[in-house]
Amino acid sequence: MKVLVIGGAGYIGSHAVYELIRAGHEVVVIDNLSTGLKDFVHPKAKFYWGDIRRKRDLTSVMQAEAPIDVVMHFAAKLIVPESMTQPLQYYENNVEGVRTMLEAMVDCGIKNVVFSSTAAVYGKPENGICNEQTPCSPINPYGETKLASEKLIKWVAAAHGLNYCIFRYFNVAGADESLEIGLKKDQLTHLIPIVMQAVLGVREKVVVFGDDYDTPDGTCVRDYIHVSDLARAHVLGAAHLVETGESLLCNLGSNNGFSVKEVIEATERIAPVPWVMGPRREGDPDFLVAENALAKKILGWEPQKSLDDILRSDYAYRVKLLEEAGVR
Repeated sequence: MKVLVIGGAGYIGSHAVYELIRAGHEVVVIDNLSTGLKDFVHPKAKFYWGDIRRKRDLTSVMQAEAPIDVVMHFAAKLIVPESMTQPLQYYENNVEGVRTMLEAMVDCGIKNVVFSSTAAVYGKPENGICNEQTPCSPINPYGETKLASEKLIKWVAAAHGLNYCIFRYFNVAGADESLEIGLKKDQLTHLIPIVMQAVLGVREKVVVFGDDYDTPDGTCVRDYIHVSDLARAHVLGAAHLVETGESLLCNLGSNNGFSVKEVIEATERIAPVPWVMGPRREGDPDFLVAENALAKKILGWEPQKSLDDILRSDYAYRVKLLEEAGVR
């Protein structure tokens, strides 16, 4: 396959590029480097600077690199608290960007799209377990923009004969086995890299937001998935579209959640974690886990890496970053 990865210099997108190339596919990357890093683009991938919101940026690459079999989308803004204060920017990038991408695909005759969505489209499901039939009721602009994009993809697919693969997932963590790429951001918002920063002294401590939730140990339970497992699913999804022409929407989850305390305890098998208990945060559900039965049935996919694998790869990557910065 020849795959165009929009957002291929970002965290998840760059890992998808690595897995595509390992699987023997040809890869072209478009990224505006607003959050991505040029150094994260695999040396065997062809890179173009471009912005998903500018149709000419997309069509020029699509025409120059024709024929393209599949487009993968990883170009969303995705920080939930930020989306609450910047809804206009989130709708412009996440929804208008997808509309522009789809228009360029239709104009250039590209029929297959793999879309990186989120289990945030479910909002707060009643029992905390999300499957593909769980009603969608987002509780923030990020989730709303992803759901709007999903619907747009479906309508355009129906009108123009496109095939789509939409993946919904929660917390992604870890780093590629090569340690060439990982999560490298100034402001981290997810638990696992924050815990690792505390372990390594980059931050003073981890604050656990509440221990009175309706879970076995009182702390929130969440679904965690290794970024390489996630990337591998996108490769399988692209191949599914090319081989069958059948559209697919499914969750990518671990089928098993871990509490905040369980993540900290697992990390302490690597090194001590300085942490303190803090007050609840507004809007945090007790339990959120995504089922993966459909992905397993149709794509033959399920996570291969454990929570320990996720933690150890993120730890190793953060150690590498500190060594490169000369502070370890």
